[in-house]
Amino acid sequence: MPTDLMSNLGSESKDFAVKANRAQPFKNSFSLILFSLFWLGFTSIFVFAFLGPIFQGREVHFTSNDVPTVAGPGNLGPIIVPALVIGLFVLIGLALLGFGLYSLFSRGGYFVGTPTRLVNFHKGSIRSIDWELFSGDIVVNGNSQKGNISLGMRTGKIVTRKNGPDSYVPDMIYISGIPNVFEIEQICRKRIKENDPTPPATEINVP
Repeated sequence: MPTDLMSNLGSESKDFAVKANRAQPFKNSFSLILFSLFWLGFTSIFVFAFLGPIFQGREVHFTSNDVPTVAGPGNLGPIIVPALVIGLFVLIGLALLGFGLYSLFSRGGYFVGTPTRLVNFHKGSIRSIDWELFSGDIVVNGNSQKGNISLGMRTGKIVTRKNGPDSYVPDMIYISGIPNVFEIEQICRKRIKENDPTPPATEINVP
């Protein structure tokens, strides 16, 4: 393990220490890349419809505020606002694609579990998360040679949906592409239960 990580841990006992091959599960990165390609494909329809003829020296006929409008190489004013909006959507699609590709090849760094916390060393930065901040919602997939662990946290955010009720999405910690995934999952589950800040339920005997 890196020297800085060893110094941070000091004499603290270690339950496990692994190097994650990936920062995100492959499924997450692949889904984001597919979505970004769909987004760019849909946006390209408007690019070719509005801007394609302009680049070819022809006029574009469209309706603006229910008023028939014509734009062309010598009259670009009417199409500036639509072009800016389309350009913004293209930039969003490219940003999503870039982030998806970055997450696809990004390494996850080192993860070390101790009796009180989970430590992640990634690109020179150390993040320490107390076990009590995890909810105990754990997803494991893969096999004993290589697998992924997704640890749900007690923190999260509210996601607003247009055509449905708002939903709460918890923050996640991903430990991806590691060996002995089932043994490490059991250790994580044990430590989360041991450090659970929720007071245990007490029985009330009613005479």
